[in-house]
Amino acid sequence: MKKVSVFALVMLMTGAVDGVSNLPSIAIFGSNLIFFFIAAALLFLIPTGLISAELCKQSPGQAGIYLWTKQALGKKAGIIAIWLQWINTMVWFPTCLTTLTATFAYLIDPKLINHPVYLVATSVSTFWVMTILNLKGIHHSSKIASLATTLGMIIPMSLIILLSLAWIIMGKPLALHISSHDLIPPLAHTSSWTSLTAIITAFLGMELATVHVNKVKNAKSIFPKALIYSIILIILTMGLGSLGVALVVPHNEIVLASGTIQAFNALFNGFHLSWLEPILGGMLLFGSLGTMVNWLISPANGLLQAAQDGFLPPFLAKENKYQTPSNMLILQGIVVTLVSSAFFLMPTVNGSYWLLLDLSTELYIMMYILMFIVAFVLLVRAKQIQLIPGKKIGAYLLTTAGLIGCCTAFVVGFFPPSNINVGGTIHYVTLFAGGLMIMVSPLIGLYSYHYLQQKKQLLIATPSTAL
Repeated sequence: MKKVSVFALVMLMTGAVDGVSNLPSIAIFGSNLIFFFIAAALLFLIPTGLISAELCKQSPGQAGIYLWTKQALGKKAGIIAIWLQWINTMVWFPTCLTTLTATFAYLIDPKLINHPVYLVATSVSTFWVMTILNLKGIHHSSKIASLATTLGMIIPMSLIILLSLAWIIMGKPLALHISSHDLIPPLAHTSSWTSLTAIITAFLGMELATVHVNKVKNAKSIFPKALIYSIILIILTMGLGSLGVALVVPHNEIVLASGTIQAFNALFNGFHLSWLEPILGGMLLFGSLGTMVNWLISPANGLLQAAQDGFLPPFLAKENKYQTPSNMLILQGIVVTLVSSAFFLMPTVNGSYWLLLDLSTELYIMMYILMFIVAFVLLVRAKQIQLIPGKKIGAYLLTTAGLIGCCTAFVVGFFPPSNINVGGTIHYVTLFAGGLMIMVSPLIGLYSYHYLQQKKQLLIATPSTAL
């Protein structure tokens, strides 16, 4: 078995969650971001990371949301969990892809950013190229992810933090002025709470890399350590990075798909470093590609486990010589191509971007609600809690905090932000609720297929009695 280092795993996990593409969707909420960033970290990121690490420690060699749920509640509940994890990524991919293609457009012709045809065509083409690359398997993927996360996330994040700090020190004009009054936003207003959705969206995916646990040497010690390091790195880079964007770009001017390069453009012009913009743009493009590496292959591996339990046709469970679920990856490409058409349903690119981002988050939040219930069941059964401070009491508090954060985000997700044109609340809620139903409905087909397969096996095992 090939050894994947702690550093490589940290880069794989951090790259799956963290990323400069997340910064605009947090920064667009201005002064609200500080309060809700802290709330999201306490009620979601930290519980998710520590619970995932503990579950890895409790069941080495059997990690991932499907296997955890199957162990706690049975495989019928497991298919719900893994389906929600998988389908949410299919909805999320177009947002990540449009960030990539919008960054490229910003460098060659910024007008292209507002053209859905360009965004969709370029995004879908890029996704298929990444799918072909991922057919090479996890060991190649982890190398790509490590390099891409370093060049396309760690360095740009550090740069935007340092430049925005220098911007403040030199007394340059700020787009955001924060007073003590702003530290606690008006919580009675629904528009304030939409910030929580954006920030939790940026924190999704901590548990994704755990599906690779059986492919890593010394996973019992390496995985929990890598998860904890990743939490610390994500909080520091994403918190300070999003604040840096908010300080230099007025929140009502941020374009979600290209807000990061907008911030760098303002910083580079302010410091007479505009020659760095093409170089930085290339790094951001590479970083976005790296982020997709883990998001492409990890959910596919998770759904593969369900296929092997008879919830999907056998051809979808087929692995190539690199132990990669090749047919599953191709299916993902088809679904993402169809979902990308959502960019033609909203009056603005920002509106389409938010619809997909919100829909993806809502699906994933449903999975996390199930995950925290599963964690509670498994940790009650556990003889000893090994990683969570406070042992079982700490574990119960973390699962409770996670459930509170997830349930709050789920309710808030039905309300569109006031500062994004979504074509009206009724139009948005109709598309949003319809999208949720469409994405969840295939579970009926999965259960029906599994039932028919069991019935068929029963008929084969029970020969008919001759008259």
